[in-house]
Formats: sequence, structure tokens, C-alpha cells
Amino acid sequence: MAKAPKIDPQTIARILSEALPHMQQYDEETVVVKYGGHAMGEEQMARDFARDIVLLEQTAINPVVVHGGGPQIAAMLKKLGIKSEFVDGLRITDKDTVEIVEMVLAGSINKPIVGYINAAGGRAIGLCGKDGNMVQAQKVTRTVTDPGSNIEKIVDLGFVGEPDKVDTKILSEVIGRELIPVLAPLATSANGGTFNVNADTFAGAIAGALKAKRLLLLTDVPGVLDKDKNLITELSVADARRLIADGTISGGMIPKVETCIYALEQGVQGVVIIDGKMQHAVLLELFTNQGTGTLIHK
Repeated sequence: MAKAPKIDPQTIARILSEALPHMQQYDEETVVVKYGGHAMGEEQMARDFARDIVLLEQTAINPVVVHGGGPQIAAMLKKLGIKSEFVDGLRITDKDTVEIVEMVLAGSINKPIVGYINAAGGRAIGLCGKDGNMVQAQKVTRTVTDPGSNIEKIVDLGFVGEPDKVDTKILSEVIGRELIPVLAPLATSANGGTFNVNADTFAGAIAGALKAKRLLLLTDVPGVLDKDKNLITELSVADARRLIADGTISGGMIPKVETCIYALEQGVQGVVIIDGKMQHAVLLELFTNQGTGTLIHK
């Protein structure tokens, strides 16, 4: 984790003063923060993140945290001797696997984050998309091409879903009342079952439904990089689509950027992909002139 340099009190006071217009910009606005599995790291990093989220709430911002948990799920499945396969970055989730996914996401990850926020002086509530039918999803399938025969086939991903409907009633009751919702990316099916949802996609759907001022995607990379591996600090939707088309944006960054575009189309004002391992990354993005990561906007 990148350590912030030690600074003198006068510099701290100047930084706080310079943060004022940024705080005013986000006054009473909703900011959705996707806290990625790889960005979570060790306990102290999680506690630092929780403290920053409490600071947002104390400055009249309405933070909503959506967390991932891929590495933690993988570790638990390995411990239990359950093998996983992936298609296009999505875990094939059978009945046994979805039970473990739900246990890890809604329990062993969600509740410690809630605890860290509460310990830092906040009032967090742990929820998932199943609560109150907040997020209803549809089953996801993927088409892959066999490299030998060049024949396309449909792969059944099991209990993997994509958000179809978002009901913000519960969140509307929580947001703005000094409460911080912490959401696990699980959704309900039409018949009341459980779907595992990609955390980026889940966060984008939540942010879009809430018309959030910002969606912050905390990940394990600095942001979108150009072909020379330099950080691109700002992109329009048109720029992002062009960079996907020419191959500059590739691999796992494509679905992240597509989530950004979707959220913007749903009414989010700006989406930022930032390195969640950087100390105080959320505060740097929201409260400083320089910001961090890649801002994507219309």
C-alpha cells in the first residue's frame, strides 16, 4: 500500500481549506463506492477505508459501499475442495458454489466491513440485493467458440445473474439518515432464489438507480492505461468506446469500462476507476484538485 508522506500542521490546514469547494460539490449527494476484493487487502487497510467512508458521511455526503470478494470466495472454495471454472471472467456457480458465495459475501466479508465502519464512529447497515427485493437479476449465459471446430456453444454459468430491476425503497429509507449501507452483490431471482452478481456490475446498477453523483470503482490497478502504460486521467464515453475498439482497453478492463458507460447512461454524473490499494484513495479523488485514477464522463 502506498504510504502518504508526513506533512506539517500548516500544510494539513491548507489541504483542509482547499477541500472545501469539493465538499460543497458533493453536499447531500450520493457516492457509490465499489470496494474490490483485491483492494481490500489486510485488516489495517480495511480499517483505513472504513474511516474514510465515515469521513464522507460526516461531511454530508451519502456513501453507499458495494463490496466484492472474488479472492476470498476462491480461498474458501479451495479450502473446501470445490473447484471453480471461469468464462469471460465470470465464475461458473453451481448449487454448492452459490451457497459458499452467499456465505462469504453476505457473512464473512460484509459483516467485518460493517464492524470497521461502526468502530470508526459510523453507523453501517449490512445488506445484500436480496433484502427487500432490492436487486432482481436474470440468469447469465455466455457463448464461447471452440478453437478446434470453430463451433459456438452456450455455456451455462449456473447461478450467475445480471441486474434486471433495482428497487431503491430500502436504500431511500437509509440514505441521508446518518446510516451507511454496505451491500453484498447478491441478487434475487423471480422465484426467490439467489444469484451471484459481478460486483462492478452490481455497483453500476445501484449507482444508476440512485442517480449517484459519483461511482468509484476501487480496484488493483491505477486506472485506464494508454498503449504506453501511462495513466489516462479523463475519458468521455466516446473516447472509452474508441479505446475498446482499437484494443487499448482490453482484458478485464473492458467489463469495468462497460459498467462505467452503463452507469453514466442511467444518470450517474461521473465514474472513476482508481487504485484501491493507495492510502486514502477515496478522499484523494473526491477532495483534491488532482484526484486519482481515470474519470469517465459523458
